[in-house]
Amino acid sequence: MSLQETVLLQLRECILRGEFEPGRRLAEQQIAELLGSSRTPVRAALVTLEQEGLVQANDTGGFVVRQFSVREVTDAITVRGHLEGLAARLVAEHGLSRQVALDLQSCLDEGDVALAPNPLSMDDYARYVSMNDRFHALILEASGNRALQRAVAMNDKLPFASASAMLPMQGSMVKDRDWMLYAHRQHHMLLDAMRRGEGARAQALAQEHTEVAQMNMRQALERRSEAEQLMPAMRLVVGR
Repeated sequence: MSLQETVLLQLRECILRGEFEPGRRLAEQQIAELLGSSRTPVRAALVTLEQEGLVQANDTGGFVVRQFSVREVTDAITVRGHLEGLAARLVAEHGLSRQVALDLQSCLDEGDVALAPNPLSMDDYARYVSMNDRFHALILEASGNRALQRAVAMNDKLPFASASAMLPMQGSMVKDRDWMLYAHRQHHMLLDAMRRGEGARAQALAQEHTEVAQMNMRQALERRSEAEQLMPAMRLVVGR
């Protein structure tokens, strides 16, 4: 990656890890010193982050960390459901290739193994998160729709919009394993629908799948202090 791309990734991660409070002015020189770069790539990164919606310009021509309403976050999760639903429908209607089917089945098998222990260990949980990211990415790639892929990539840059963003909250719940088993069962049904070429069913399942993330967000809002420890980016979300 170029220096500019590296600075962009680092600064985005800092914001999403909650290292900068909402409303904080992002001074170019201070950030450059923090990231070990010059001000030029920092300025370019801030412009890109404004386009993504993580920062906003202030009256002085600088940038501050954005706050997000609960509605903005839940809307982003809903948008992901619709986009991934379309991706699943396209895969089902175009036909699932043998290789993609094998790769998706491998994900399901790995998820089954990760969720088999009771209770789950941190390694089991980490394994499930890795599998979940790969499963969702495979479907999106298999859709073959570049515009759709770009839309998902942009939406995923918002707090808690990506496929595994809310899993830390799920992993902290008393019945965490039950909810993860439920979500993984949806993965199984989604692959079955795509294999059968059932586009409408695949689309509906992918959209319904994001309801688990919405439930996790509701839990996070009810248990905010705990949520901020698990997911520091919760500090960016205001209101209930």
